[in-house]
Amino acid sequence: MKIQQVLSALEQFAPLPLQESWDNAGLQIGLTEAEVSGALLCLDVTPAIIDEAVRCGCNLVVSHHPLLFRGLKQVADANDVQRTVWQAIKHDICVVSMHTNMDNARDGVNWKMAERLGLTEAEFFARKTVGDIDCGSGVVGLLPHSTDARTFVEQVKAAFGVACAHCNELLARPIRKVALCGGAGDFLLDEAIGTGADAFITGEMHYHQYFGHEQEIQICVIGHYESEQFTSEVFRTVIERSCPGVRCCIAKTKTNPIIYL
Repeated sequence: MKIQQVLSALEQFAPLPLQESWDNAGLQIGLTEAEVSGALLCLDVTPAIIDEAVRCGCNLVVSHHPLLFRGLKQVADANDVQRTVWQAIKHDICVVSMHTNMDNARDGVNWKMAERLGLTEAEFFARKTVGDIDCGSGVVGLLPHSTDARTFVEQVKAAFGVACAHCNELLARPIRKVALCGGAGDFLLDEAIGTGADAFITGEMHYHQYFGHEQEIQICVIGHYESEQFTSEVFRTVIERSCPGVRCCIAKTKTNPIIYL
């Protein structure tokens, strides 16, 4: 099977027109007519990820975050992006990224988050239509049972394997309806409130946005990497379903640049 067939399957699941105008999803590096030897699935592309792909015998890397956001004026060793590009080309590794198109797609990043939390009746909010495709920037759904705010936060921490979460004042009423957006989703806070959600989970939020929502909605911020860490499982599902026989390896290299001390 050729790399192009894997790329086509991913783009059929999360079409590139779903990406935001500032994004650069899709093919990053490489020739897609090569036969795929294996796909390494990850969140970020770094030199260590390319090293892992080489060790695993994978000539395709599928990432969530694009390696290339801006044009390169040279390919040398001035920074990690240049070094990663150089390594990928040197080892004939193709790099493909599915970013905000995968965020906005049905059953994409945010749906995986909802699945981790056991949400039912999940649906888009911040909904839009691109062409004839129904999509959205966030997902809202219901917990199986109402719970108090402190228990809710502990459930979120357990579901995403995080040691701590940034929260506003704990909500006094029970939490049942939950809105969420992976990554830097703070731009959706007002729309999350508009859904009538009791809580909003995201990866990043600016300091001043925590003010003024006491007892209106429970904010729970778990970290950018942490919120999107299961995206590789989405990639694996798509590839295994549409490209049977392609070996998929979820990267063991942890690329989160943030550590908690």
